[in-house]
Amino acid sequence: MKIEPKTNPKNSLGFNAPPENTRVVVAMSGGVDSSVAAGLLVEAGYEVIGITLQLYDHGAAVQAKGACCAGADILDARAAAAHLGIKHYVLDYESRFRDAVIDEFADSYLRGETPVPCITCNQTVKFHDLLATAKELGADCLATGHYVQRQLDEDGQARLYCGADTSKDQSYFLFATTPEQLNYLRFPLGAISKAETREHARRLGLKLAEKADSQDICFVPQGKYGDLVRKLRPGAIEAGDIVDTTGKVLGQHEGVIDFTIGQRKGLGIGGRGTGIDENTPLYVVAIRPEHRQVVVGHKEDLACVEVVLRDINWLGQGAMIGRKVLARLRNTAPAEPAEVTAWEAGAGGDTGGGSAVVRLLTPQYGIATGQAAAIYDRKDKAWLLGGGWIAEAKQRMALDEKQSS
Repeated sequence: MKIEPKTNPKNSLGFNAPPENTRVVVAMSGGVDSSVAAGLLVEAGYEVIGITLQLYDHGAAVQAKGACCAGADILDARAAAAHLGIKHYVLDYESRFRDAVIDEFADSYLRGETPVPCITCNQTVKFHDLLATAKELGADCLATGHYVQRQLDEDGQARLYCGADTSKDQSYFLFATTPEQLNYLRFPLGAISKAETREHARRLGLKLAEKADSQDICFVPQGKYGDLVRKLRPGAIEAGDIVDTTGKVLGQHEGVIDFTIGQRKGLGIGGRGTGIDENTPLYVVAIRPEHRQVVVGHKEDLACVEVVLRDINWLGQGAMIGRKVLARLRNTAPAEPAEVTAWEAGAGGDTGGGSAVVRLLTPQYGIATGQAAAIYDRKDKAWLLGGGWIAEAKQRMALDEKQSS
């Protein structure tokens, strides 16, 4: 499809002004991506201001490795901004981040869900609070280092597309971006690869050109989610039973927060003594916090054929019900054919907390509540239409009936 705006902007960001008269705030996390995004904009002649968010306790985070937005990253962002010769501010968003992201993360695990805090962070702190700050600074737009593409259709409406580097595409994490936010956002790296980004970093003389990508959730750099939840919610974790799909007890656990849907290893039910073949793989197929139960079963018990979504956000045009789409239910999974079979807008319209039902043409496995579903166009596969949070994964209806009988 030909994507071409009706206007003839004077600069590469789509504004009818020369670059030197266009102010851009860049969200600088201290990584190579956002630093290069800032560098390319400086090189193009824009007035660039870097902002780094302090999201959690600086003292405890300085030594953290393998995470984004850690204390050491703030220092890297400051050094990159100084090298590029741009203004740089560090804003304390610790309280807001704890309320909107960390506390919700802990509560989600207590509900037996599998949260995706990076999406929540984009949805609240970065694309809401930081965006508002950018506007207060008089910026024409907010730029980030995400690997996604923003393009205009024939009517000049902004669309969100996958990044050109499919191995680094981050569109899944941005399904909740509203049309209003997308009008203000820019993504300078969307059309290039990660390898090209690092080449730009070397060419620009940035010392973090070889810095490794973040691998963990920023506030859980060692990946020990259970330890964090226990710290945040002391006394809320209760031991319980590990049961099979008929309700037969196979073992005990120290808290449902230590398990996720689809988990196979570390179940702690060796020597089952239940007539189940010891060599038969078992997976976590359900988490029932209200009964303090972790339910295990076979892979076929994980087959999900339909998901119910809450808090939907819609960036696409046209009717939703009956739309043939592609649904990505995990960032690491491919987008698979699906169909939107029901849609109910919320109080704020399609971006105001409505719900939807998405039927999967082929079952997907290990889908959990609390995860997100990013929805793409079936024909134009890179076009992100929106998505929602998974409120129900309909693969366990029969299981629930067995458990309650």
